[in-house]
Amino acid sequence: MNWIEEIANPKARQWEEFYRNRWQHDRVVRSTHGVNCTGSCSWYIYVKDGIVTWELQALDYPTLEPGLPPYEPRGCQRGISFSWYQYSPVRVKYPYMRGVLMDLWQKAKETHADPVEAWAAVVENEAGRKSFHQARGKGGFRRVTWDETLEMIAASTIYTIKKYGPDRIIGFSPIPAMSMLSYAGGSRLMQLLGAVSMSFYDWYSDLPPASPEVWGEQTDVAESADWYNAKFIASVGSNMSMTRTPDVHFAAEARHNGTKLVVFAPDFSQVAKYADWWVPVNAGQDGAFWMAVNHVIMNEFHHQNPTPYFLDYMRRYTDAPFLVVLDEVDGKFVPGRMLRAAQVERTKDAENGEWKFLVWDETSNAPRMPQGSLGFRWQTQKGQWNLEPKDGLDGSEIRPQLTLLGATDERLSVSFAEFGEGKSFQRDVPVRTIETTDGTVKVATIYDILMAQFGVGRGLAGDYAADYDDENLSYTPAWQERYTGIDRQTVIQFAREWAVTAEKTEGKCMVIIGAGVNHWYHNNLIYRACISTLMMTGCVGRNGGGLNHYVGQEKLAPQAPWAALAFALDWAKPPRQMNTPSFHYVNSDQWRYERTFTELQPVSRPDGEQHRDMTQEHTIDANIRAVRMGWLPSYPQFNVSSLEIVRRAEQAGAKSDAEIKQWIVEQLKSGKLKFAVQDPDAPENWPRLWFIWRSNALNASAKGQEYFFKHYLGTHHQVISDEVDKSHFREVNYRENAPEGKFDLIVDINFRMDTSALYSDIVLPTASWYEKDDLNTTDMHSFIHPFTMAVPPSWDSKSDWDIFRILSGKISELAQVHLPGPVRDLVAMPLQHDTPAEMAQSHIRDWARGECDPIPGVTMPNFVITERDYVNLGKRFISFGPKVQKEGLAIHGIHWDVADLYEQLLKTKPTVEWNGQRYPSLEVARDAADVILHLAPETNGEVAYRAFQAEEERMGLKLTDLAEPTRATRMTFKDIVRQPHRLLNSPVWTGIVTDGRAYSAYCLNVDRLVPWRTLTGRQHFYLDHEGYLAYGEHLPTYKPRPDPQEFGDLDKSQSEGRTLQLNYLTPHAKWHIHSNYFDNDRMLTLSRGIEPLWLSEQDAKTLGVFDNDWVELYNDHGTTITRAIVSARIPSGLCIVYHAPERTVSVPKSPIRGNKRAGGHNSPTRIHLKPSLMVGGYGQFTYAFNYWGPTGVNRDTFVLVRKLPGKPEF
Repeated sequence: MNWIEEIANPKARQWEEFYRNRWQHDRVVRSTHGVNCTGSCSWYIYVKDGIVTWELQALDYPTLEPGLPPYEPRGCQRGISFSWYQYSPVRVKYPYMRGVLMDLWQKAKETHADPVEAWAAVVENEAGRKSFHQARGKGGFRRVTWDETLEMIAASTIYTIKKYGPDRIIGFSPIPAMSMLSYAGGSRLMQLLGAVSMSFYDWYSDLPPASPEVWGEQTDVAESADWYNAKFIASVGSNMSMTRTPDVHFAAEARHNGTKLVVFAPDFSQVAKYADWWVPVNAGQDGAFWMAVNHVIMNEFHHQNPTPYFLDYMRRYTDAPFLVVLDEVDGKFVPGRMLRAAQVERTKDAENGEWKFLVWDETSNAPRMPQGSLGFRWQTQKGQWNLEPKDGLDGSEIRPQLTLLGATDERLSVSFAEFGEGKSFQRDVPVRTIETTDGTVKVATIYDILMAQFGVGRGLAGDYAADYDDENLSYTPAWQERYTGIDRQTVIQFAREWAVTAEKTEGKCMVIIGAGVNHWYHNNLIYRACISTLMMTGCVGRNGGGLNHYVGQEKLAPQAPWAALAFALDWAKPPRQMNTPSFHYVNSDQWRYERTFTELQPVSRPDGEQHRDMTQEHTIDANIRAVRMGWLPSYPQFNVSSLEIVRRAEQAGAKSDAEIKQWIVEQLKSGKLKFAVQDPDAPENWPRLWFIWRSNALNASAKGQEYFFKHYLGTHHQVISDEVDKSHFREVNYRENAPEGKFDLIVDINFRMDTSALYSDIVLPTASWYEKDDLNTTDMHSFIHPFTMAVPPSWDSKSDWDIFRILSGKISELAQVHLPGPVRDLVAMPLQHDTPAEMAQSHIRDWARGECDPIPGVTMPNFVITERDYVNLGKRFISFGPKVQKEGLAIHGIHWDVADLYEQLLKTKPTVEWNGQRYPSLEVARDAADVILHLAPETNGEVAYRAFQAEEERMGLKLTDLAEPTRATRMTFKDIVRQPHRLLNSPVWTGIVTDGRAYSAYCLNVDRLVPWRTLTGRQHFYLDHEGYLAYGEHLPTYKPRPDPQEFGDLDKSQSEGRTLQLNYLTPHAKWHIHSNYFDNDRMLTLSRGIEPLWLSEQDAKTLGVFDNDWVELYNDHGTTITRAIVSARIPSGLCIVYHAPERTVSVPKSPIRGNKRAGGHNSPTRIHLKPSLMVGGYGQFTYAFNYWGPTGVNRDTFVLVRKLPGKPEF
């Protein structure tokens, strides 16, 4: 029998009514999904009687240049299931408050008419505070009204500002590109308050630190259509079939067009099935493979058979010809810092001479100073920051010499580290002797140092391999076998095929790389090994080439006006923006459980590098130094409120901003004032109020989740790890008893009752993606999409923008009593990328150790005094402020005027008026979207022209022709609702999209000679920051994975029964996007109703586990329980739980933890930050939000796995 059968009257065919009703609709609306899937797909939403009934992929994308396949249809199984969420049981329909907290609040209100005083009574009663903290995660929510919740949130906000300062309030929301205004609503409120906006790109370990290291760029990549232009694609740690579902057709089409696809993955992944060649490299060891590839390419295509295209590319677009001083250490020589113009008589008086670097010029047979380096970017004279091959002193044509081999007979034996075996090699390098202002020095080109690093002998003496079969000398194909498990012949064949293809196509070889690599501790080194291959074969800045790093939906295209709106730069500067990995490492007290992790340094550094011992310190101490030297931000800032500091300075007689700053410096020098990071467990330094929106911050992204529960929430947890002895620490103030329950209040704004909602104190219902207006862009294509309100917000929900708008008004009401007048606030700001602060610190000198004077903005953070107006905060929220009109827009060091465009907004768009002034209105999200579109170079051709004009002035080369054909283009919200619109050329981004050309990163640099935002203005093989020299990461290198014993995952956990120690991986999934769609009936139906543990057949046999058995995995941090999938595609020694299941779905109790509920996939994790990524104050190593700092890696985690004893208990 069919599932529907007409019984009463078959001829009437009444059963068809069901079918027809299901697909009837009275309205179709364009929208998209804000789920960080990177798809940014255009969807038609079908509505009937005010109810969303279904969705379908849109089919009206404009085509790109002839020959490229179309983008449509775009979508996936997850996106087409979203309408299930709209009316699902897990939808948050009303505001909720934790019952224990509600009782305390109502009781306090009985005796305190003032809400702020009532909140003080709640949180200053230790027993009461502890009672509702311990209730977190245990249910007990009660439905409340919006007025009740907003009053409590506003009262807690005012209380925190008054008692501790605004920087004790934090807001976390990720990936603004996926719904720009939903993010901006919260971040705008945070910055109007003076609160802290938390980074996400580094915390999610989406940020590839190698991108800032090499290019001075957060990330820029090709759109997926450019895959079709490639002729050789290496997929490294990226599973496009699963995580780039709407785009993977371009890879398939490219293969039909003759492109070779090689997949590097330890498991036989979904994309490996479609490859021409699967290379099953051992997990986390890709770097060793690529280092050996570089050995082969440098030997065969640079030395034995020099390839003109490769050599010319290296000379013009990389730092390879720049000169490096060789320093003597104990009778041996080591590569040191690049030779500066200020060191040589001819150029010693050049402006910013310490930041201009020298090459050996073949034409003049002398050192010369090429244009385009950092010193030219920030010098007074404009027009020399470009990549023309000219001397920066006299403008003469130069030809930088790549190698000194054959040009000089001088040789030096230079030491090179081999970290895999913890030893060093001595290798001869050709050198020149140069007279400097400090005496005679020996120099070598970076190219020659690279040759030696990769072990290419070229007939020179030293520890060079005789052939590819030498297993003992780095980095031969035979050497890499012990790490990768891959045969040497595979390396040789791959290198030759890659290089031949790159030569014949002039750079149409690309690497598609992702989280499978970027989540390892040494991710930057693996990336730099791949990037080195790309650079030495001329594949960067070419269509069909480049490093294409695809992780989260990071490309927020209209970045400049969006940032002004989102971070309230239209009213006050600077914003408080925090690198989240450091924040959580410090404030969730995970540092207390981590022993000092040091790496053996096989090569000694010279005495002149005063901080060469920094490799031996604890990570928390490294973080403290990074804060006080201005390398990284740290909020909370000081052990005193940032408002109170200014008041105290003024009481001490400081009147001007300069006097206040100097007073602060003296207080820091004397120790009377301290950075909060120095004593993070002191109650005055705790973060107090946390806003979470558009995020599952207490589950999916909570690396060290159980430490969050213990130290942030003060509730039940699974941690059994012991704290390490205080002797590990030098800088931090170690308190004997770690606090539990630091946050007074956690507010979650959500449309799902997910894990974060269940552990929060207040949950506010937000609109779904079909219930609001917003903007959406991605790095996977070059279009801009709208969210459109297909139906009004359901039940009691409101859009994120409206929630924060209403809340800002409520805070203003309470401020009339508690903060009635404008107040001055001190912001401690780290040294910023894309500003002259990139030239602040040529050496590491610590003022706290007496090595230099404390100078704000030079040797320490900059201190900026700004004003907060809490009474008018609500009005400011809905008004686009006057600073943009007066100061223009700026990003990436480019500045342009928009005063007339601001006036156009006042004349043509809705406005608000207060205090006698009129402003463009931001009251409605759609109006805010139009403000962004009106002022962005990517959507307004006139703005693009002005931005190119500003860049043109600094460069001295023509760029405005890129904007002239589209100068009249204007995009409005209505326009992009009608059809997807392609973004315009913009100097904010590095691709060129003229005439339908596919976007590919750094084409602007290569085609138009725009420098990279680095020290030399070129792509960097060599990183001469003294911190990198100390850590031995100045050259592309290989470092082994940290030993499991070093990280202490299993210090206390014991094997019980048949157990195995396995490497625990958490890649992205097929049946959900992070935790979204996981609690979706349709997706659960397709994925066994659970997120299982993938085991190899060999390991399953050892454990006595069969497919679908329940298994328990655990370590000192936490545990999780799920079913097993036993699969031949998984190698032995590792296991996989795909990111990110909810602990609310089919998670039983854990026998190993006394029958407490088992955790989510992050329960067995703890943060391990890489200290070398904390250095700064130097060129591209300066801070910008989501650009620089350590990342939240977790792939080096180990667990014990066993078959669950007995039946699971729920």
